[in-house]
Amino acid sequence: MVREKMEKKEHIISILVHNKPDVLARIAGTLGGKGYNIESLSVNTTMQYEISKIVMTTVGTQETVNRIEGQLQRLVDVIQVDDLTNVESIHRELIMVRLNLTPDKKEQIKKAVDTNKWKVIASADTYIILEITGDQSQIEFALARLEPLGIADMTRTGIVALNLEN
Repeated sequence: MVREKMEKKEHIISILVHNKPDVLARIAGTLGGKGYNIESLSVNTTMQYEISKIVMTTVGTQETVNRIEGQLQRLVDVIQVDDLTNVESIHRELIMVRLNLTPDKKEQIKKAVDTNKWKVIASADTYIILEITGDQSQIEFALARLEPLGIADMTRTGIVALNLEN
């Protein structure tokens, strides 16, 4: 139990906030001011436009995450804070990757796309853009598989997560 509290690992924190200007800046400022790093961040409105959901990841001990939750709950526009790390929840990430279709790599790229059933969202004679979603291990696998084929550019959303229960 003590070891678990001391072990640093990635935590996924879901935060419901009032959808107002500067809320995200206050959250980032509060956490940055205390020396906590945000590894990834995703923000959007919920089914109620006046409420937004922020999903962020950070690396730290359970004690660190407890302090982060405490800091966030003190902010006026924060409605609810949940650590989704140890509860049943679904985690996904999206990447878009552009690869240049050079004559020596074209067939390898097409084979990798077909084998892994990645989605082609744009292509031309000289490039292909893929959309890949999955959990972190699937994203890391895709990047490892595509890197030797020559990634020209990519963008990554960061983790989004949804609790399985209410």
